[in-house]
Amino acid sequence: MLTAPDPGRLRLRNASRAVVGVALAVALSGVSGLTMTGAIVGGLAALLALFTVTDATVGAQRVTTALLPAAGVPALALASALHGLPLARDAVFVGVVFCGVYARRWGARGHALGIFAFMHFFVAQFLGAVPAQLAELYAAMALGLLASGTVRFVLWRVERRTPPAPAPPALPGTGLARPTTRQAVQATVACALALLAGQVISEDRWYWAVGAAWWIFVNTVSRGETLVRGFRRVLGTVTGIVVGLLVAVPLRGEPAPTAVLVAVCVFGIFYTAAVSYSWMTLAVTVLVSSLYGLLGVLEPGLLALRLAETGVGAVCAALAVVLVLPVTTHATNDAWIRRALHCVHAATREAAARLAGDPGKDPAPYAAELELLLGRVRTALAPLVHPLNPFRARKARARQVIALLDDCAREVRGLVSVAADPVASHDPRLVAACWRVEAAMEAVTASGVGSGRETAGTHTADERGAAAAALVHLYGLERALSALATPLRTAPRSPSAGS
Repeated sequence: MLTAPDPGRLRLRNASRAVVGVALAVALSGVSGLTMTGAIVGGLAALLALFTVTDATVGAQRVTTALLPAAGVPALALASALHGLPLARDAVFVGVVFCGVYARRWGARGHALGIFAFMHFFVAQFLGAVPAQLAELYAAMALGLLASGTVRFVLWRVERRTPPAPAPPALPGTGLARPTTRQAVQATVACALALLAGQVISEDRWYWAVGAAWWIFVNTVSRGETLVRGFRRVLGTVTGIVVGLLVAVPLRGEPAPTAVLVAVCVFGIFYTAAVSYSWMTLAVTVLVSSLYGLLGVLEPGLLALRLAETGVGAVCAALAVVLVLPVTTHATNDAWIRRALHCVHAATREAAARLAGDPGKDPAPYAAELELLLGRVRTALAPLVHPLNPFRARKARARQVIALLDDCAREVRGLVSVAADPVASHDPRLVAACWRVEAAMEAVTASGVGSGRETAGTHTADERGAAAAALVHLYGLERALSALATPLRTAPRSPSAGS
């Protein structure tokens, strides 16, 4: 996780910015005289705004951030008003789950609004909010969004070079076959089961089961992805509880050291989210332990209860994704791989144009987007490379695809570095090399994936000059793309296909 590539240090910058945004939100809440409950809501609003708003442009991000209260305000109002009416509260919560997932059909904005609504209904259960607290909670939400917006759009505009987080690939279908509708039904069934089972375990902390089931469905599409994500959530929770017992419990809610621990956890959530769901879950679990410490209720038994509720949520998600409108992994695997390959193509094209003398071309954003897409490819292929997968041929092919895509990403990073060198000059050999990369790309992405023709030529070792390094990376790309044609040419039902 710590050695994962971070082109342009984007993960580092986003994580650092998140710490500043959440800290500012909590500070504004304190200066405004809000209670600890208000500070938690303000910090959560800032964290969610920085984490979930991933529109492609800064202008669109501003609009989505401004719309977040439209989702959060009614969620808090309903959760508080129904505090003493368990049956009605449960029914509305399940309805919020369905609407929150269904909203993903409207892209990044719907995704952000859905998460914001769900999490504010959730945090109302966490805090036991009642109608008398609504004014404070609304003020805290406003301060949190003000803080996140100030940091994001005024003080620290990372988006100038940050690509949007990749959305799930668009798969064909209408009605219940539409991915967002199907997943909304699956998540609703999973959360309803988790709600019932969670209340059997604990009448006070049942919402953790619902939260676990909900988050397992975020950014997953296929059955295999969801099952692996559930396993990783439980693994991250177990590890996080161990860390919480060793670090958070001994602090006993002392404000200063706990604030430092919270900052570390916020940083960890943002820094690890794109590369390791288990590490992110660990950070979330330690953060929750810290908040319980600040509220004065943290004890080992409470952490054990959280583990039990998380396990229940994961089991309910697994049952729903296997039994309710299941989707196999092959279609999503293919879609993510093709998106990554097209991103490789775009980065190569921009780099070649930059080296040819066009200062307006910049391959760096494509390289950063490629890293995000490769993370999604790894997630999609995770069921095939999992140690428990008994199909060795499928596992070997999936690992080969991942390794070759990693080779492509490494060559793209090198190409970006060379293109950024002001002394690099254009070279006619770059044009020829780019043509061969185009041919290799066509062989991989054409209908019937891969024609089997070898596009890699024989290259001499006498290349000199400023463009020599770029040529080395282009040749590497050519070889990796040509090699990818073999594993990707396999039919969906063959041994290398998704389950």
